[in-house]
Amino acid sequence: MSIERRQFLAWGAVAVAGAALAPGFRLVELALARSPQEAASVLQRWGMLIDITRCIDCDVCVTACHEENGVSGHGRPATDPQWIRKVDLRDRHTGHAQTLPLMCQHCADPPCVDVCPTGASFRRDDGIVLVDKHTCIGCRYCVLACPYGARSFVHEATSGQKADVPRGKGTVESCTLCVHRVDRDETPACVEACNLDGGKAMAFGDLNDPSAEIYRRLRAEPSSQIRADLALDTGVRYQGL
Repeated sequence: MSIERRQFLAWGAVAVAGAALAPGFRLVELALARSPQEAASVLQRWGMLIDITRCIDCDVCVTACHEENGVSGHGRPATDPQWIRKVDLRDRHTGHAQTLPLMCQHCADPPCVDVCPTGASFRRDDGIVLVDKHTCIGCRYCVLACPYGARSFVHEATSGQKADVPRGKGTVESCTLCVHRVDRDETPACVEACNLDGGKAMAFGDLNDPSAEIYRRLRAEPSSQIRADLALDTGVRYQGL
């Protein structure tokens, strides 16, 4: 075989490998920047505010999340991935019942990142917590460490994947705050759906921006963090809890 033919085949192999790995590379890029021109900044802190007094008996946020991110189940609730789920709460003393959406809380000091042996779990400079599918080995330490039960292990082969949302069997995943939408200056799918077809219970924005609705509302009305005793400084806050 001539040198020229060897070089041609080698370059072709590199190109094919690059194409196969493209979704993973996309996620790594998301760790670094909102766009090729604008880096994720420590001056921002993306967060979500959920007013559970407006949270009605619907699942539009769950449906929108899973449709946006290509998350589908196999009819096995115990093992099917759930990036967001509705949780029913009842006060033991008064019997008062409430329902709320629960997802990754995007902690400032995330336990999932602390226990990850490969660095696959990481926190972006602007506060969004993600999983790099290239380096996730499926050990599930992060699943055990998360106090919110917000992480899912992918037990079966995935289908219908979206270009911006790489998923894969044998890896861990959770809510990304629809980071691909955030980087296009759009709101997460769950927030958009709730405000269109739900109870208008969800707001999203920069927790550090005085001009943002979420900033003003957090300073005007009391809010809570789930498991505030853990001092994780969550990016998702609740009102009416």
